[in-house]
Amino acid sequence: MTTALDIMHPGAMCVGERESLTDAARIMREQDIGALPICGDDDVLVGILTDRDIVLRCVAERRDPSEVSCGELAMGRPQIIEGDERIERVLELMEEYRVRRLPVIDHPAHRLIGMISEADVARHLPRDRVAEFVSAVCSD
Repeated sequence: MTTALDIMHPGAMCVGERESLTDAARIMREQDIGALPICGDDDVLVGILTDRDIVLRCVAERRDPSEVSCGELAMGRPQIIEGDERIERVLELMEEYRVRRLPVIDHPAHRLIGMISEADVARHLPRDRVAEFVSAVCSD
């Protein structure tokens, strides 16, 4: 059985909810990633920040990214999955909510242990299942 743990990339780096968008953008550049989990002071996941969020919800609104905290852009609770969940459940969640990244948490501590991205799905699943997944997530 393939699980979330089997396909995730471990060691996902959190950005603090009080850190600036400038700091988050710098981390994204250094790590060559397009999204960062946002964690609160208690290390519990509070949201996901994407490079697109920074551009559309800060820069395009003529706000100063060094003055806007990551927590200000954290909207709602992100979809999450526990590490021992089956890969089919991972795909169901990503397809249903049309998300391209899914944080993986441990249970019961509810701490971030990794992330699953579209690229992770593509690397670990058969082509026909990847095509079905991409169609579901990217459809209008």
